[in-house]
Amino acid sequence: MLKNAIFATFLFSTLSLYSQQQAPPQVDLRMYDIIEAVSADSIEADIRTLAGFGTRNTFSDTVSNTRGIGAARRFIKSDFEDISKDCNGCLDVFYQKDFVTKEGNSRVPKDAWVVNVVAVQKGKKYPNRYIIMSGDIDSRASNTMDFMSDAPGANDNASGMAGVMEAARVLSKYEFDSSIVYLGLSGEEQGLFGGRGFAQMAKEQGWEIIGVLNNDMIGNIEGVDGVIDNRTFRIFSEPVPPTETDRERAMRRFYGGEVDGISRQLARYVHNTTKTYMPEMNPMLVYRLDRFGRGGHHRPFNDLGFPGIRIMEAHENYTQQHQDIRTEDGIEYGDVIEHVNFDYAGKLTAVNAINMASLAWAPPAPKNVAIGGIVEPSAKLKWEKVGRDDVTGYKIYWRDTTAPQWEHSRFVGNVDNFSLEGIVIDNYLFGVSAVGTNGNESVVVFPSETF
Repeated sequence: MLKNAIFATFLFSTLSLYSQQQAPPQVDLRMYDIIEAVSADSIEADIRTLAGFGTRNTFSDTVSNTRGIGAARRFIKSDFEDISKDCNGCLDVFYQKDFVTKEGNSRVPKDAWVVNVVAVQKGKKYPNRYIIMSGDIDSRASNTMDFMSDAPGANDNASGMAGVMEAARVLSKYEFDSSIVYLGLSGEEQGLFGGRGFAQMAKEQGWEIIGVLNNDMIGNIEGVDGVIDNRTFRIFSEPVPPTETDRERAMRRFYGGEVDGISRQLARYVHNTTKTYMPEMNPMLVYRLDRFGRGGHHRPFNDLGFPGIRIMEAHENYTQQHQDIRTEDGIEYGDVIEHVNFDYAGKLTAVNAINMASLAWAPPAPKNVAIGGIVEPSAKLKWEKVGRDDVTGYKIYWRDTTAPQWEHSRFVGNVDNFSLEGIVIDNYLFGVSAVGTNGNESVVVFPSETF
């Protein structure tokens, strides 16, 4: 009897240890439900309403209920409030604003308030960790100072704003561990004023922003280059943060990491999640902050050290953005509703939704990731464990130094260090993520220390 009891205790302990070391699920089945729930018809309705306000120039009419930026932001806020009612008040909806003046700003025709519309879905476990999906409220004519002419901005950027609103409709049906922010930003065309003000507010309030997904033009599939493509989209990300220290810059000379900053890791995360759950899509990593010499509303967040990327269509048509509505030499200019592909906008909205859900259901990333193994036959990594019951373990990633994406990975269990035997540290780059019991992972963390 005693032998049987000892054996039973040993067997139970062994099975418990085995269960702790099992690899997590490969997919989270809820993601497929989220993809299915995104409605192109709903997105179309919101784009048509936003474009129907005539112009949404930041300095246009704020009083009318049928025309101008004021009508647009009230419509967005009302929509967020309706969504919140449907989820028993799960969204905190409010305006966030900053005053901008004509003096010293060449693209500001008059003093005005730049007003953002915000809806926050608070996380249950990590309420101060935020994932943000943003779109721009404002539009422009050929002359950005012209706030009277029609500028429907159907694709730039009613498409991105409608995507944010649809993501709120879909994701508000779920509860998340981390907080999600659905954000309509103003003043983009005049110099990224809305993003700058909101990012500064978040920093002052001590928000831990783990990712900003800025959506700017997600509805066009016919490029000025003649290509028609309803599957490919671009992910822009800067290589390293502009806030890095001199020490971090010096370490990079010897240990690598020229393309492994926090925004680049976020871009890789979006790429990987999309290929896992939406393999029909073709995410295209672009190793640049934004389009050549141009800017978007993720940049103000980057400027303050937050990870942020731009998600947008692959093939732009320049006759349909920043243009007065007109016909010249047989070419129709203007950002009008006829040029928007609503199904494509729906696909890119789904891309955002699953990535926000994955991040919001994932545990926090490991901290103080360090690497060693100089002049040794193995690469060694160690990190500070998250220390939460929703963490099933950690995964080590590595890739060739010339590879754009992580090529190899190994789940190593709930430990705080691991040695990759036979993997020579000189020939690869490495990172570590935390893996939740539901299979969702944190963003990969590139080592910041050596040992």
